[in-house]
Amino acid sequence: MENPSRPGPWAGWLNGLLGVVIFSGSLPATRVAVLDFSPFFLTFARATIAGGLALLLMMLRRETRPTPRQAVSLAVVCAGVVVGFPLLTALALQHVTSAHSMVFIGLLPLATALFGVLRGGERPRPAFWIFSVMGSLLVAGFALTGEVRVSLRGDLLMLAAVALCGLGYAEGAALSRQLGGWQVIGWALILALPLMPGAAWLTRPATFSAVAPAAWISLAYVSLFSMLIGFIFWYRGLAAGGIAAVGQLQLLQPFLGLALAATLLNEHVSPLMLAVTLGVILCVACSKKFAR
Repeated sequence: MENPSRPGPWAGWLNGLLGVVIFSGSLPATRVAVLDFSPFFLTFARATIAGGLALLLMMLRRETRPTPRQAVSLAVVCAGVVVGFPLLTALALQHVTSAHSMVFIGLLPLATALFGVLRGGERPRPAFWIFSVMGSLLVAGFALTGEVRVSLRGDLLMLAAVALCGLGYAEGAALSRQLGGWQVIGWALILALPLMPGAAWLTRPATFSAVAPAAWISLAYVSLFSMLIGFIFWYRGLAAGGIAAVGQLQLLQPFLGLALAATLLNEHVSPLMLAVTLGVILCVACSKKFAR
């Protein structure tokens, strides 16, 4: 008889899907927020808000503190998804549209798989590396096309953000087997919390009176949903349904993000963007197939 307190594989897929849907709104919301907030204030403020909520949640549930060795892994998660990815994407979105950035998000599952391979010591088949290179070339070619008039800085920032996020996802997914799904992001946020409020205060806008309501709503979204609630569903899904299996759901994120960018921000989604995104996703899907 199945233990009702233990989520089954379908619960893993459902939680993972909810996490991906929440994450797909992160870049459009960040794009709106950086119109009125600096990338540094946005990063530190969202980590402060989410970290305070995580601390309250841990205290209410009286969760066991992580060991020193687990704290090292949590520091990697913190560097990747609490500070690195939010800051680098916020900086990049000053130079590129959220629709443009979604093409790079198509590489996120591949980055996660790469770091999973490196961390786990697996030996993927040669076809894995072939599709990895093809996906990277598609992204590089897209960035160099004449249709996309953006600075090289924005593209490089997005690539660095994807690399750091993939590292944070892989490390957090492995650590979730020990601490539990949502506890990973909770402890990572708490680890960063002592520094975040002061950093947010030092990088605050000169005045908050000129900040548009849309920017405040976007800050609330990336703080509550992108930084905390999305990870609760995501890591819970990875723990229940399997990292390799549920991780495939990340392939839906670029399409969901492009849809949001087009409908909510009225950004132009060109046929080239769709074609490159589809090509990257196909390369990622094939590379993951040959990862073991």
